[in-house]
Amino acid sequence: MTRAQRKKEHIKLALSTGQNRATGFDDIAFVHQSLPNIALEEINLQTKIGELSLSSPIFINAMTGGGGTATESINRDLAIIANETGLAIAVGSQMSAIKDPAEKESYRIVRRENPNGVVFGNIGSEATIAQAEEAISMIDANALQIHLNVIQELTMPEGDRDFRDAFERIQMITESVSVPVIVKETGFGMSAEAVKLLSQVNLGAIDIGGFGGTNFAKIENKRRSRMLSYFDNWGIPTAASIVEAKSVAPHTPIVASGGIQNSLDIIKSFALGAAGAGMAGYVLKCLQKDGLEKTIHEVKEIHEDLKYLLCALGKKSLQEMGNVPMVLSGELYHWLHVRGLNPERFSEINHS
Repeated sequence: MTRAQRKKEHIKLALSTGQNRATGFDDIAFVHQSLPNIALEEINLQTKIGELSLSSPIFINAMTGGGGTATESINRDLAIIANETGLAIAVGSQMSAIKDPAEKESYRIVRRENPNGVVFGNIGSEATIAQAEEAISMIDANALQIHLNVIQELTMPEGDRDFRDAFERIQMITESVSVPVIVKETGFGMSAEAVKLLSQVNLGAIDIGGFGGTNFAKIENKRRSRMLSYFDNWGIPTAASIVEAKSVAPHTPIVASGGIQNSLDIIKSFALGAAGAGMAGYVLKCLQKDGLEKTIHEVKEIHEDLKYLLCALGKKSLQEMGNVPMVLSGELYHWLHVRGLNPERFSEINHS
């Protein structure tokens, strides 16, 4: 099977396997504020992820590319959505186009349809400095994602089996390229231990890519003759991973992604410490099911809902969400408790 065929198969399987609600967000409840002392018109959704100033806290996270006209068409629509709604957008792994120049157009379409927007390039941790620079140049990227996908590669029949020196390559790329670097997981979450190591590098952000969204272990298992089913439920739930990351890298922008499906998930991410929220599977599903115009409308409604939620909590911006009281329960509470991350602190009464 060619790389392009595999990319198309991934899209098909991503849509069929879908997402679950194993992110941990449903274990969070906000403490109601009866006196928010705010007007809806005061609320601003602008945010910053490191050096990047964004008009929306949401971005369309990496999905595809390198699958010929099929993925080119998807990327065209995703870029139009980004352009119409002010979202940043990340392309899927550009290694396909780096290895096969015929696939470059499936990525370049994103910049062409979104000429003034914020676009993230994307490479794997196996990439060289030269490949990173080529990925940035290919789409005039404003930032570069380096993705970590050990479990997907191990489950993928034709995947990589050697993950040595990934950290050293990330460090060299970050020191060499001219745009911010975002290291991201691809659906299995980032532990405090991994984030602590990565925080030694001057990264633009860390995208924790938590468990609970598109499950690439399940996708790759559907392509295997002998399933590695023990990887199907492997990973750190998105909500838990945000807290793990912030506990060891308080000054590094943390991006939430992995199963984020609505405005409430987004605002809970910010309450846990995130600086931005990536959506991928949900946007793709909307696009395939309802079409371009309805997906644009859906994103605009998410923006509107975020303002309502901020108003209810008495906050003028998402950057003020860090001191909103909330009660954690269930598996999320248990995870944070046994990891020594003091989940009670999110519920403590502010007596000042």
